[in-house]
Amino acid sequence: MPEGPSIILMKENLQPFTGHQVTEASGNAKFEKEPLIGQTLREIRTFGKQTYLVLDNTAIRIHLLMFGSYSIDEQTKPDKSLRLSIHFKTGSIYFYTCSVKSVELEFLSGIDWEADVMSDIWNPEKAEKKLKSKPEMMVCDALMDQDIFSGVGNIIKNEVLFRIGVQPESKIGNLPAKKLKELIAEARNYSFEFLEWKREFVLKKHWLVHTKTTCPKCGQKLVKKQTGLGKRRSFYCEKDQKLY
Repeated sequence: MPEGPSIILMKENLQPFTGHQVTEASGNAKFEKEPLIGQTLREIRTFGKQTYLVLDNTAIRIHLLMFGSYSIDEQTKPDKSLRLSIHFKTGSIYFYTCSVKSVELEFLSGIDWEADVMSDIWNPEKAEKKLKSKPEMMVCDALMDQDIFSGVGNIIKNEVLFRIGVQPESKIGNLPAKKLKELIAEARNYSFEFLEWKREFVLKKHWLVHTKTTCPKCGQKLVKKQTGLGKRRSFYCEKDQKLY
């Protein structure tokens, strides 16, 4: 599943279509496409792993899920995979194997944009308050909670926890105050580093523990385990990461 930084890159790639009028729309997403024709793409907004194409009187929510993708100007996958295609005089956008929904513009006002770790209005104090209200939650679940850290995915989770020296099954309520603040700050810091590495096509070269077998600090074998309520893969070092 693409994480927040990858969605930012998608937004940048789609940005040239803003200000242009839809001339045609199709695909097998379950909503009427006809009303989109004639509307102008006013802006593209992202919230974590979601993208919103904001038109004159509606918004299209795109979530790439596990295997979703998109292409520009050329349909690269079969019609059965095509959820939505939007055509403009200047080109076309195609979305495949993903969740595509039409939402009212009012829906956007109900989103907690401050929860997006890559947003200009990211609010670490609000994140800290949410975390403190869930002392029994494991840190691996907390980082993947999109209501707290919108945009953080499994790669970011594993790398952040290694950086701050915390095992994934640690409880939020057991973290020292300083360590809790490190968790919050590093979730944002790493997300922006992820973005730059992704731009340069060198992301995997910078992974320290994600999908790795040995600890880059001590050389000890890393633990690979499904952790938390979500049972997502965690890679961590029992020596260099503390269980709180």
